[in-house]
Amino acid sequence: MKSLSRAILYGVLVFLAFIYLLPLWSAITTSLKNTEQVTLTTPVTPVFPPTLEAYKIAFSELQRPILNSFAFTIFATIFSSVLGSLAGFALAKLIKGSTSKKVLMMITFGIFLPYQAILIPLVRIISSLGLYNTIPGLILTHTAYGIPITTLLFANYYYEIPDELVEAAKVDGANPFSIYTRVVLPISMPAFIVTVIYQFVNIWNDYLFGVVLTRGEEAMPATVKLANLKGSFVANWNVQMAGALIVALPTLLIMLALGKYLIRGYTAGAVKE
Repeated sequence: MKSLSRAILYGVLVFLAFIYLLPLWSAITTSLKNTEQVTLTTPVTPVFPPTLEAYKIAFSELQRPILNSFAFTIFATIFSSVLGSLAGFALAKLIKGSTSKKVLMMITFGIFLPYQAILIPLVRIISSLGLYNTIPGLILTHTAYGIPITTLLFANYYYEIPDELVEAAKVDGANPFSIYTRVVLPISMPAFIVTVIYQFVNIWNDYLFGVVLTRGEEAMPATVKLANLKGSFVANWNVQMAGALIVALPTLLIMLALGKYLIRGYTAGAVKE
């Protein structure tokens, strides 16, 4: 009876895995076909021999937008993480009492503010600063919009650090900046890993800010260009699927490289006395 239950469980898991991976399989098989094969076969049907023609076309179209995405994603991730860490430290260790929680609540309110609610003032502000259709404009936007969530992540992590560590540093004559750089920052790696992965994936995959704040390919993100990878009259599904896989590759590599550290960061508990 136990073996039968286990067999049923494994069968259900295999079926769910098949359903989950079927869209990915369809994207891969479609990207390896030419235009004629896409028309004559179903998406899940592989062809032999496969062709990389769609990947060559997609990469030539996406090359500049991918570099743009790397530029603003990396800088916005770094800036928002560092600023969130500083803000979280100030709220958790420098501001005492209920004031800290109230200020944190006000800051994190920005997490629940829909993108669509701030598009018009955002465009006007970015344009007035002369940053419309520029990489710095996207960096500023994603940094500002990322600060609430990064502050929340770091503040919750820093609340668990014993106050005795900070008080001991103060007794030794350390100022707040020294406390942050010498005491708090060295034990902040789990929080930084979680924050960096979260921010990189969200900023890289963003479409709305990219389509609103850019025009032409000078600063166009890869996600916006990907949406435009279609023919004039007929959709080139093989090129679109190849482009989607290319654009998804950086976030996939980030997760593969840092995934185990992400789990450690999520499960990192308090620093024990």
